[in-house]
Amino acid sequence: MEGVVVNHDFWQDRRVLLTGHTGFKGAWLALWLDQLGAEVTGLALDPPSSPSLFDAADVEDALSRHVIGDIRNFETVTRVMNAHQPDIVLHLAAQSLVVPSYDHPIDTYMTNVMGTAHVLEAARQCPSVRVVLNVTTDKCYENQEWHWGYREGDPMGGHDPYSSSKGCSELLTASYSRSYFSDTSSVRLASARAGNVIGGGDWADHRIIPDFMRAVLAGEPLVVRNPDAIRPWQHVLEPLSGYLTLAERLFGGRDVVGAWNFGPFDNDARTVGWIADRLTERWPGASWQTTGDGERPHEATYLKLDCSKARAELGWSPRLDLAGALDWIVEWYSCFASGGDIAALTRAQIERYEALP
Repeated sequence: MEGVVVNHDFWQDRRVLLTGHTGFKGAWLALWLDQLGAEVTGLALDPPSSPSLFDAADVEDALSRHVIGDIRNFETVTRVMNAHQPDIVLHLAAQSLVVPSYDHPIDTYMTNVMGTAHVLEAARQCPSVRVVLNVTTDKCYENQEWHWGYREGDPMGGHDPYSSSKGCSELLTASYSRSYFSDTSSVRLASARAGNVIGGGDWADHRIIPDFMRAVLAGEPLVVRNPDAIRPWQHVLEPLSGYLTLAERLFGGRDVVGAWNFGPFDNDARTVGWIADRLTERWPGASWQTTGDGERPHEATYLKLDCSKARAELGWSPRLDLAGALDWIVEWYSCFASGGDIAALTRAQIERYEALP
């Protein structure tokens, strides 16, 4: 099945509140929404890294309003929501890493659970809002280390605080949907679960792509902590296309409220070591090694999503395979390393993605 092209006419002049717009996924989405003609208000903390995609790609220039604020503060969220009266709320702000969640569990739960509660409650009180999409993660599922994909109705869970907090966020979303956004409400609420998202402009710690880029730019080997872990790798534009498609459908009717998986092709669930091998093949002089057998925090070994629901009911499917995604990623970081025009390349990759069959 061919991938779905996002409806430019729908997004033209659409008022969107995007939380987490200074982060990796949020910055890509802000640029895409700008190219679609949307009027985007961003609410987030300062960029989480330096360098960052937000700064490198001039994302602030793509926004109608750029607000630095903390979703853990309900008054901040309510003030921004009421001031800008969005039609659609895309909630991406999160503490999004497993390893830091062990070190900072309270902050992780405050951001991912109470922060989400603040966004949902502020949306409930804002008369303009018609659609709310809460973006969580594939790690929200109770991981049984199965060799088949998790479906939207499988139990929530999570060993580490990050995964657990995202399972809590899903339960919270389901509760708000039943309690406040039912058939008599004008608001339609859904959640979206993506796989391991990769792409140019990610500089977060404890992620394979940015760890690789930091290593090669420093002339050092990449150190991999769990090379046998299998993840559903996908280019960042893949799930973002799913979020945009789902938001469009939510605006049109209640038939798509609920939870949705947006994952890659089945054969793109690969080990971390496989990714490291392919990156070193694409970048001259690069190499990698493992951390050895030392103690490290628990992380799931096998994780895969079943996206048949999105294919059947939304007409959404992946469009860029993993090999192509890695090519685009190397192109992005090569441009960055050579001092090229990152804003132009990032926007060009969005256009190139939309042109894929």
